[in-house]
Amino acid sequence: MDQEQIVSIESQCKRLTAEYCHFVDHGEAARVADLFTKDGVWASAEVSFDGRDAIRTAMTYRQKNTQRMSRHVCNNFLLTVIDADHAQGTVYLTLYRHDGQEDRAVSPLHGPVMVGEYKDQFLRTSEGWRFSRREVEVSFLKEGEGMS
Repeated sequence: MDQEQIVSIESQCKRLTAEYCHFVDHGEAARVADLFTKDGVWASAEVSFDGRDAIRTAMTYRQKNTQRMSRHVCNNFLLTVIDADHAQGTVYLTLYRHDGQEDRAVSPLHGPVMVGEYKDQFLRTSEGWRFSRREVEVSFLKEGEGMS
């Protein structure tokens, strides 16, 4: 692979990461399932969802929680392109979250509820690049908060 191909793969995987955050944060969490391979896995220390159907079910539950406002702030995206069809990456996550009144414009800010990393495996499919595995590893968790 040449440098142009590597840059293209990085760009597509970075976009996938941004789409994930945007869908969860803007009331379209169920669409996250389509960013995964059919047998993709979303995992944390607490729970794992195997396959698009399980991911869609979990994310539909999140989408229905219209009292929750969240913002997934991701940075320090680092990708290793393994070959033309496989890549793995890490992106740091700072999660802001507040449950309150539906349809509010602004939520109170008490700092992030969690800081960690997404550890990602990417696969090129006929649909384009997709997550084959996305695992969140928590480094800092606000006292009294859970992951869900």
